[in-house]
Amino acid sequence: MLVSAEWLAQHPEVRLVDLRWPKGREKYDQGHIPGAMFVDLDVELSQPGGPGRHPLPTEEAFAGTLSRLGVSTDTHVVVYDEGSSAYAARLWFMLRLAGHDRASLLDGGLRAWSEAGLPLTPQVPWIEPAARQALRFDRSRIVDRAEVERRGDVPLLDARAPERYRGEVEPIDKRAGHIPGAFNAPFENNLGANGRFKPPEELRKLYESYASPIVSCGSGVTACHDAFAMELAGLPPVRVYIGSWSDWSSDPDRPIAIGAEPG
Repeated sequence: MLVSAEWLAQHPEVRLVDLRWPKGREKYDQGHIPGAMFVDLDVELSQPGGPGRHPLPTEEAFAGTLSRLGVSTDTHVVVYDEGSSAYAARLWFMLRLAGHDRASLLDGGLRAWSEAGLPLTPQVPWIEPAARQALRFDRSRIVDRAEVERRGDVPLLDARAPERYRGEVEPIDKRAGHIPGAFNAPFENNLGANGRFKPPEELRKLYESYASPIVSCGSGVTACHDAFAMELAGLPPVRVYIGSWSDWSSDPDRPIAIGAEPG
């Protein structure tokens, strides 16, 4: 699930994906890890029209993206972003939804690669497209607003920064706060001081008290980071509320909570 820059340098056969965001294409053109293909989070891993700011693309559209990347059913895909994997985890999760288990994150991302003294290139690789797959997302791994409303005692985790969760600031969506009953589980807590994932035993301590939670965030992106961290810790796969706060808060009649965690 997690690979190092040193491991990656010794395995050029993997399919490498650059998922930096925002302004990812501009950064990619300036320099990227050799062999990496760029994927646009807004265009290829989302579709317009909601619910939320980053709804999933259709299965057919995602199949087209994988074909462009040369990804077949047995291809090992490694995804990276600038360093935290906050955006890279979205593609990891989508690959899992599509039943593709050979998906990894580059621990520390581009930053770790550069710190290891490894080269960058502006050259775009030529990748032979793969045969288009007939994909079907595993809908048991995602939930919508209605399922969040009727979740009962199922824990809901919010991966946003504490100040956004508490409603002190809201730089993107129209309303500030969090879904009533949600607990704050900032994705940054999955990382150590070096910006890389904490050891599995530390991640387990963060999450083992939540039984089969639903994870959310602003728009279904950094929630995938929490989902990855829990699987890295050896915990069962969790469900993601893809619409997240951007979907929930879009309805002015829907209740919101401000301040600290419940209880």
